[in-house]
Amino acid sequence: MDTKLLIGGRWVDAATGGTIPAIDPSTGETFATIARGMAEDVDAAVAAARDALEGDWGRLSAMERGRLMQRLATLILRDTDTLAEIESRDVGKPLTQARADVVACARYFEFYGGAADKVHGDTIPYQNGYTVMTLREPHGVTGHIVPWNYPLQIVGRSVGGALAMGNACVVKPGEDASLSTLYLAKLAVEAGFPAGSINIVTGYGEEAGAALSAHPGIDHISFTGSQEVGVLVQQAAARNIVPVTLELGGKSPQVVFADADLEQAVTFVVRGAIQNAGQTCSAGSRALVERSIYDRFTAMVAERFAALTVGPALDDRDLGPLINEKQRDRVAGMIRTAKDNGFRVLAEGRIADGAPTGGYYVAPVLFGDVPQDSPLAQQEVFGPALAATPFDGEEEAVRLANGTPFGLVAGVWTRDGGRQLRMAKRIRAGQVFINNYGAGGGVELPFGGMKKSGFNREKGFEALYGFSVVKTVAIKHD
Repeated sequence: MDTKLLIGGRWVDAATGGTIPAIDPSTGETFATIARGMAEDVDAAVAAARDALEGDWGRLSAMERGRLMQRLATLILRDTDTLAEIESRDVGKPLTQARADVVACARYFEFYGGAADKVHGDTIPYQNGYTVMTLREPHGVTGHIVPWNYPLQIVGRSVGGALAMGNACVVKPGEDASLSTLYLAKLAVEAGFPAGSINIVTGYGEEAGAALSAHPGIDHISFTGSQEVGVLVQQAAARNIVPVTLELGGKSPQVVFADADLEQAVTFVVRGAIQNAGQTCSAGSRALVERSIYDRFTAMVAERFAALTVGPALDDRDLGPLINEKQRDRVAGMIRTAKDNGFRVLAEGRIADGAPTGGYYVAPVLFGDVPQDSPLAQQEVFGPALAATPFDGEEEAVRLANGTPFGLVAGVWTRDGGRQLRMAKRIRAGQVFINNYGAGGGVELPFGGMKKSGFNREKGFEALYGFSVVKTVAIKHD
């Protein structure tokens, strides 16, 4: 497969000729290289995208754009095995999870391909002698800074929506996991996307990513990543008066009441905490449990945690490694600090026998009785650590659920219909799931944060509105 840059429909080396090693997190060893794109490569990609808007891509109808996207979805599913292995090895996630990501990516292009010609303007009743209408038009050239944890899914949800509305895209994948995005770009070329409609510039965030954020030729930026980098992206975009969509992570609670179906809840609580080794923005990293069932429920979770094993991604165990050495050391350090501070360890998984010593493995840990003001309850670990905390009554549950700077996702487990609605309204999060968590990915469901988890929305039709601008046309005919 090509590991060069895709600019204007051509695979090219970085202008400087530089490369970046692709490290297998399961072994710590280099298994490929990608191009080290810089500012001049971003310049070329933005220019190619602008040419596409003024050329073949810009002349396509919404129906024709949709057909291209549906064709790409078909090719993604055709190459599921190849893409899953690339995603698994590059990110370090178990093969089953990687395969689910491939299917989700295809679903994004199916959904947005089908929606491309179904976003309509309005007519507005106005004064006599006027006909007034609104049109939804693309921003123009959109920049997409994609993280390393879910490359295929986030390219699908971000780029898919932008393409459906007729934007031309410049994508900067995470430097730790770019290979599946490059393969996806190869499939886009095969599908027949016009040159320049999709451009891929791999490289480091502080080089290619910073250049893309600050580029005066970009008309909209979509960023998923940390709060710290999100602030820099927003500041850079503000200098060019460019709108942004930011998704900046979370510290999502799973709130379990005494009347919940505990067997069902425990499955989702464990899965929500350990998926992709906890390297998920919407990870349910806090379990808030009503005190009357706290011991019983945490014992059920502990039994599951104790049985978890971590191993090489392609071995397809419960968890794979973390993405890199820095991430491994940071997560392990937070877990070690929590233990040193006397936080009760209710259960801990294990690293599989024979796992390569150079891999970036961290065993999952369940902590009990975690104070609300502790770093473990306030900060995004982005690793396989679940913090359990008891609560007394609905008021305290709401206070704890809302008691962090984040507001991305929440889960609520109760059979009480009134409580379900009260909690859904009072929790400050962009998505609230009742008696489930994640809704199987939910391509159709608007996704984004409140508070410091970010703003604006991806997924569903809300993403299409965000990737377009409204133009008002007033015609005087009398």
